[in-house]
Amino acid sequence: ENPLKESAPFLQEPISSGPPTRRSDVSEDLDESGNAEPPSRPEQMPLWSTKADEELIYAKKEIADAPLVVGDPDLYAPLFRNISVFRRSYELMERLLKVFIYHDGAKPIFHSPELKGIYASEGWFMKLMEADQNFVVRDPNRAHLFYLPYSARQLEHNLYVPGSNTLDPLSIFMKNYIDMISAKFPYWNRTKGADHFFVACHDWGPYTTKLHDELRKNTIKALCNADVSEGVFIRGRDVSLPETYLKSARRPVRDIGGKPAAERSILAFFAGQMHGRVRPVLVKYWGGKDADMRIYTRIPRQITRRMNYAKHMKSSKYCICPMGYEVNSPRIVEAIYYECVPVIIADNFVLPFDDALDWTAFSVVVAEKDVPRLKEILLAIPESRYITMRSNVKKVQRHFLWHTKPVKYDIFHMILHSVWFSRVNQVHQVE
Repeated sequence: ENPLKESAPFLQEPISSGPPTRRSDVSEDLDESGNAEPPSRPEQMPLWSTKADEELIYAKKEIADAPLVVGDPDLYAPLFRNISVFRRSYELMERLLKVFIYHDGAKPIFHSPELKGIYASEGWFMKLMEADQNFVVRDPNRAHLFYLPYSARQLEHNLYVPGSNTLDPLSIFMKNYIDMISAKFPYWNRTKGADHFFVACHDWGPYTTKLHDELRKNTIKALCNADVSEGVFIRGRDVSLPETYLKSARRPVRDIGGKPAAERSILAFFAGQMHGRVRPVLVKYWGGKDADMRIYTRIPRQITRRMNYAKHMKSSKYCICPMGYEVNSPRIVEAIYYECVPVIIADNFVLPFDDALDWTAFSVVVAEKDVPRLKEILLAIPESRYITMRSNVKKVQRHFLWHTKPVKYDIFHMILHSVWFSRVNQVHQVE
């Protein structure tokens, strides 16, 4: 049985208002063709200019004029919204980007990465960022970005009072921390936090910013809970963080792969608890109703004896990834690991790495209102289209894999690139 556990809901769920949001729906400084556009939310000018600002302005112009990329042996073009823009931006990140990490903040909330479970993304990023020797600098005056190395999971574990139904202790803690570093150092105040970022995969990550306006509005927030309907996640500035469920801290990459397309006998599969608004509807219409649609709240014992949760995903054409209490789900990356085409059902969800990746190439997005038509939608996809999507899932897998020592284009670098790309888009020249 799948051991995934999710946080209980804290805030009232928003009313559904549309299908998952892709960055192509958003006005950006650099559009998918690499053309410069007016910023969707202009940044306040920094109090003074630095060499790092000049480098960001240079990078922005270079990306806007990115040379056409044809036949890159390292990158598969159909996976990307614009491979030319992505490659040029990535090259400039490798060459220019400098990150300063604040040492302030005591363990376990700071500098204590959690490397297993469904919140492992924030922990692995912290671990690898703090060990990095390519991007991290000791001199903050050289930095393009400032990393706030705290764990939203540790905030919950150490400060939340069970049964209190309030996140105020977590929010107050974060407000006090930002007040402290802004009083101690000049860097936050220079841009009002616009060149600072944090990485939070816990569901409550967005809500812990609510008591500090600059933290909530100006910082680049890399969040698993990338829900545009709640007024915290800002499209075009914030980053949708992939939620990766890892079982081993020593071997983050294991048990990857699945059956070839021709051997996948199950049309669609889901098993999980009835969290949130979508899953009960999914089970109502498809639970135990259709042999092609293996939809369970819990896989029956007689079935798990011969086919467990992972084997189901490895044997299915489509893996259903409905939202839980929040819009994000670790099943999306799980499906990619098992080479199963993810079917994402979560209105208002900004898809991970949507600044770079074209999710239509390797996934299916279904609006919540269309759950009763789910089988009809899947059967309407031509077999040739499915085979292409499944092949693309296998190709995109490398961009979602953690490694104990990061490799080019892996998930660590993709997260960092999304933060870098956001910062480049927001920067403006001081008059």
